[in-house]
Amino acid sequence: MSAQLSILCGLLFILCLCLACKVWILRTGIRDIRRQLSERLRISTNTLLTVPGNDRQLKKLASALNRELRALRDARLRYEQGDQELKDAVANLSHDLRTPLTSICGYLDLLENTEKSPQAERYLELVRNRADFLRKQLEELFGYSLAASAPEGEPELLSLNSVLEESLAAFYGAMAGRRITPEISMPEKRVERYVNRSALLRVFGNIISNALKYSKGDLTVVMDEDGNISFSNHAEGLDTVSVGRLFDRFYTVESARRSTGLGLSIARLLTEQMGGTIGASLEGDVLTITLSLPA
Repeated sequence: MSAQLSILCGLLFILCLCLACKVWILRTGIRDIRRQLSERLRISTNTLLTVPGNDRQLKKLASALNRELRALRDARLRYEQGDQELKDAVANLSHDLRTPLTSICGYLDLLENTEKSPQAERYLELVRNRADFLRKQLEELFGYSLAASAPEGEPELLSLNSVLEESLAAFYGAMAGRRITPEISMPEKRVERYVNRSALLRVFGNIISNALKYSKGDLTVVMDEDGNISFSNHAEGLDTVSVGRLFDRFYTVESARRSTGLGLSIARLLTEQMGGTIGASLEGDVLTITLSLPA
């Protein structure tokens, strides 16, 4: 009886040991698959998942994940190709339309110096207004095509404080015309980052333009020593859904129909190219756009 019990205990020990080894192999394999999957999703690569050992279930799992990775890779390639085609089409379209539009504006300038009837004056003013509007739209499209390509100029060590002050000063006339007195808070310490100057000016300009577009008469700009900058203003006609889509290409809300909807999209594109992040939030009727440029 004692011998049988010893044999039984020995068999149970061996069984437990085998189960422990099996669990260890599964845990190790799953951990390795998870690490590989994280790497494959982070970078664009044709390398598929591999499984150490000969466990059948782990190999089936890796095979299923590899099928999904192939499908994801094909979808990503199609998206990147279509996105590049769209950028090229925008660049070509804006360039092709700018030349004849410039000629039209030139002829309008000549017409203004000729003698006209009051009715012709009124029609000429309408044409001039529409031509100016179209020119602004094309400039915004052309600006997006430039932002989508590699930015001009090399990154340099700049003071974010100074660039932000310069951008706000450039909009002084527009803010005064809308009777907006901005509340500005900046640290006395210089906050320096290696960034592209023209790109940063464009980002600040587009954000301030958006604030002026929606503002009910206020603008608050706050910057801290960590390179976080927020632009806040009271706005009407916005909700969480529209705010969540402010950075989408060509998206406009009701009060911004006369815009291409590319301003904040360009700001996000340039910010990400500089290694920063940008986002928007809505609390009550206060819209806040936050820009972060980490060291």
